[in-house]
Amino acid sequence: MKKNSEKTYSEAEVISFSRQWVETIVVGLNLCPFASPVVRKNTLRYAVSESENVEALEKAFLNELNLIQEADEKEIATTLLIMPRAVADLYDYLDLLAHFERLLAKTGLSGIFQLASFHPAYLFAGVDADDLSHWTNRSPFPMVHIIREGQMSRVLMHYENPEEIPERNIKLLRELGREGLVARFPPFAEFID
Repeated sequence: MKKNSEKTYSEAEVISFSRQWVETIVVGLNLCPFASPVVRKNTLRYAVSESENVEALEKAFLNELNLIQEADEKEIATTLLIMPRAVADLYDYLDLLAHFERLLAKTGLSGIFQLASFHPAYLFAGVDADDLSHWTNRSPFPMVHIIREGQMSRVLMHYENPEEIPERNIKLLRELGREGLVARFPPFAEFID
């Protein structure tokens, strides 16, 4: 898969790659304890913004917040806002994410929704660039996951030791190694040196 700045994908292709990533990596490896039910029930919304403009991305984000807030959880449990043409640079993405967090607070929806971040070049601060731990948050395109906090709290109540999830995920990815990740999701080959 070419990086988003090098190739243009149709909206259907963006959704297809993103869905494949969710199903094979996020659900397939159980990286997220509540992803499987929303995928199985088809209540995960894949929204694509083709814009590169911050104002248009802000509008798309606010539209998705409005949509998920008004929707029944049985119809739209959670949303992935995918931005295939924007924020190819991780630091630009992190600036946009911080802007979205401020918008969440400004709209009074902090505590009702939370955001999770995914980017093709995701890096955790203070961790070697080639460490596989980064792949817990790497995705085929820049995206923001809008999560209902109430839903997450209900799921995590039934999950033993939720604070151990990140370490379990990192251990699993390191055990799989680069070859294992590429075998599960071939588009990763472009991003793993």
